[in-house]
Amino acid sequence: MSNAGGSAPSHEPKASDAVEEASFEQALEGLEAIVDRLESGDLALEAALAAFEHGVALARRCATQLEDAERRIEVLVRDGERWLTRPFEASESGGD
Repeated sequence: MSNAGGSAPSHEPKASDAVEEASFEQALEGLEAIVDRLESGDLALEAALAAFEHGVALARRCATQLEDAERRIEVLVRDGERWLTRPFEASESGGD
């Protein structure tokens, strides 16, 4: 009777699954919401710890997605009268 949703707990999606499937924008919005909740100071210690852990997972998801996007960036290079594309190299960003 405690299972009001009608499905067994083992069939419920895990929070980690939601993080792994989140788009960058969704993960960032979730992270911002967690920061707001933590900054409010209204959470009990266990709830604050759980929110912090979820925030760390979301931050890692954002970092992974940014790294993936960086690898996919192609820089346009002018070669005479035509434009060529080549893979982005981290050293070209000026941030070594």
